[in-house]
Amino acid sequence: MIPPLDDLAGDWLDRGELAHLPSLRNQWGQAHVNDDLTSVSWLAMPPYSGGYHTGVLRVDGRAVRADRLRWAPWGVRRAGTASGLTVETDTRLGYERHAVYWRTRLVNRSARPVTVTVEQELLAPIADSPVDWGWLYGTPWSAGHHHDYYTTERIRAEVLAWVPRHVHLLATDPRWIRLGSPRIPGIQRDEDTAPMLLESELPDHSTSDSGRTRAPSALGTVRGIAVEVDGGAPTVVDGAFELTGPAAERRLEPVALGPGASLRLEFRPATADQTGVVLTHGNHPDSVQLGLTGGRPWLRVAGELVTAGPALRAGHWHRLEVRITGDGAALSVDGAHAVWTQPWWGTQRWTSTVEHRRVRIADRSSPAVSVYAFATAPDGLDPHGGGAVARWVRTVPPRVVVELGVVLAVSSDRSVSERAAQDAAAGFTDAFAAVADRWRSTWTSAFTPGNTEFSGHLPVLHGAPAGLARTYHLGVLLAIYLRNTGVSPIGPVFLTGGPRLGPTTTYFWDQSEWAHTAALLEPAGLRAWIVAALSQPYDRCHSFDTRNLLPVGNHYAANDHALFRTVRAYVTVTGDLDLLAEKAGTATVLDHLRALAYRPRERRAGFGDGVLADLGRDPWELLECVPNYRDAVVSFNAGYAGMLRSLAGLLRRLDPSLTEEADRADADADALTAAVLGQYAGGGRWNIAHPEGDETIGHVLDFVFVAAELAEHLGEDVRAEMVEFVTGHLLDGDWMRALAPDDPIAPRSDRPDHGAAGAFGAWPGATAYGLCRLGRPDLAADLLSRIHASTSGAVWGQAMESVGGGRFRVAERGVANRDSLAGAAATEAILVGLFGLYAGGRTDPSPHPAVPGIGTLHHVARPRHPAT
Repeated sequence: MIPPLDDLAGDWLDRGELAHLPSLRNQWGQAHVNDDLTSVSWLAMPPYSGGYHTGVLRVDGRAVRADRLRWAPWGVRRAGTASGLTVETDTRLGYERHAVYWRTRLVNRSARPVTVTVEQELLAPIADSPVDWGWLYGTPWSAGHHHDYYTTERIRAEVLAWVPRHVHLLATDPRWIRLGSPRIPGIQRDEDTAPMLLESELPDHSTSDSGRTRAPSALGTVRGIAVEVDGGAPTVVDGAFELTGPAAERRLEPVALGPGASLRLEFRPATADQTGVVLTHGNHPDSVQLGLTGGRPWLRVAGELVTAGPALRAGHWHRLEVRITGDGAALSVDGAHAVWTQPWWGTQRWTSTVEHRRVRIADRSSPAVSVYAFATAPDGLDPHGGGAVARWVRTVPPRVVVELGVVLAVSSDRSVSERAAQDAAAGFTDAFAAVADRWRSTWTSAFTPGNTEFSGHLPVLHGAPAGLARTYHLGVLLAIYLRNTGVSPIGPVFLTGGPRLGPTTTYFWDQSEWAHTAALLEPAGLRAWIVAALSQPYDRCHSFDTRNLLPVGNHYAANDHALFRTVRAYVTVTGDLDLLAEKAGTATVLDHLRALAYRPRERRAGFGDGVLADLGRDPWELLECVPNYRDAVVSFNAGYAGMLRSLAGLLRRLDPSLTEEADRADADADALTAAVLGQYAGGGRWNIAHPEGDETIGHVLDFVFVAAELAEHLGEDVRAEMVEFVTGHLLDGDWMRALAPDDPIAPRSDRPDHGAAGAFGAWPGATAYGLCRLGRPDLAADLLSRIHASTSGAVWGQAMESVGGGRFRVAERGVANRDSLAGAAATEAILVGLFGLYAGGRTDPSPHPAVPGIGTLHHVARPRHPAT
């Protein structure tokens, strides 16, 4: 029997236990809950993208804090106290709908009646966007459409404020003053050799259809730059700086702006009526920026844009000053106040109409129309800026629950959104319950042969210990939770993470972490994904937008192995050799496999023995935050050796005439294997080959790749030392660390996914599989029986951080994802590692448990294609 989905929902957790608040998903979109009881941010249901937040709940005039939260696949419950009542809300996204449902319950546990005024803000800063669905996808702002991570996070932190403020304008970190043409916001190294800091900057990672291009420089001379904070002594930048062409740029010293800060300068335009940028504070989306449009000065900051009246005169000096406070940002020209930013919840972009007990909110910049409707009619419903406020006055008798229901529906057709909102509100109880019922039905289908939800199904695990069974099922749930049936023309896809990122994006690496499991559950979808992924320029990106099939981000060294592994798993599970002859872009899938496996020939190091592949010096192609993990690392070289050996076996299986090519691949694999083994440093650790010499490191990535691909080539002593290293230095209670805490580089690499502070969601599963390969399935089973405790009441995230005593939680810092598909590697390790399902390319699907007492698998799918 599979467990009821309700058993996998989280428990109530105090807010203080959570670093990362829960997410919402509905197979079409995603969102993040906030610290109040009702608002959600990062709402994305393609083609609809939401900015800011959807509005807070106030009781007797005060926003109510969420003291406790509880996650379920179908929604998030939040609870707090106000005016003598317990206030509990449940927020759900309509299953495969562009809709949000809120249920609010007022609970009186006292012995006397309590009368309260409940006010619900009704905001819908939502746009219809056919483009810009990259990892850092575009969100709508009062002025513009772009991803502004830190501004949105500042807005989320403000939901409990007694008086709403312009806190999103107050970026306080030091940033370079840049004159002239600004860089595209994001992680842009100020010098090409400078490091990238994830805490203060984000990669652009947009798609080519986003329209983000560098603006031209204004032409003229800048002087007298000064920054003053809270009346202190000004920081002055000496000198006059000429901007002589549209591409002109000049980087000056870094300064910090913050509450009460002012930035002033003098500018002499070279020509009249010009358009261009004069100065940018940094190169972030929320940077203060000054420029001209048709000669008229403007101020842009955090999605707000205000433009002054008269144009500046060419050849004359003009004084420009911007001042930022908690109430907004002001631009002064020649000593006179010119313009002031308006509240983001005002009417700059979105307009609201109240009629027929509904609220309609229209976007001036796109066709999106959002409509609020109510299960219980409000006592008052008043327009407020670009939204409205609904008000109920209720007397709650002792030990009685009063319930309110609110629906938001979004469409680009006004009549569609109005009808959807009204119908759901009229039948609110049934519509609300139906969301959970659909999730339960989908869950059951995942384990049912011949179901109508998936093109395949997963084995049923019987008789397993409780901890192992929970880990197995949580991994399956994670994959289903991140499934999206509405965003992509290729069919259902399994998104990589979110919800602050990537509502249409899949990374090659993350998909590979559960490739056999995916081939069992959704073989048709995985086949389509493989063709689409191999059609991307995977030598220049790390992922792709599945909606518009466009590449995203910088290259990852993991791509070759990830794509090869995914194809290998699919063919092994399904027996579909016909895929290999299919075109993906300009080449067949088989030719892609050849190119992936033979990449070492193109990357052979010009140092050491010259056999290892040199992955380059950019840490952002490898482990991002581990600065010395570059050049010829063991992990991916072990992966290439395994790929070459797998390619040889596949070629022999396909056609006897390919034997000679297969022999060459085996020979190359042997040479590369020998070179990898030559990097063993002892004690379970491996050496990185640098041009300047070898350097030892203790990282889990070397362990998982060597164990997965080269276990048969390791001596017993090396096997034992690798196991001892992992168990003694990396495994820690309910989870593990990616980097040994005693490694010399650990103090410079404390990010909780790739460094010593924790580990990426995939790596306990990958480590467990490695332990199985090294002959210790007992240790693997023990690890897999524990890691379910680290989910922070939901499913695994991208980064799991240590909180001491062997306890871990889903990390929030470092721009980590709350949800991460890679955690499904735990289920993969149970199926392929502990049960040997399809292990080593074996096409016999009969499971062979590696450890007594871990249960049995039932309803295991057999290959559907006779080619096996």
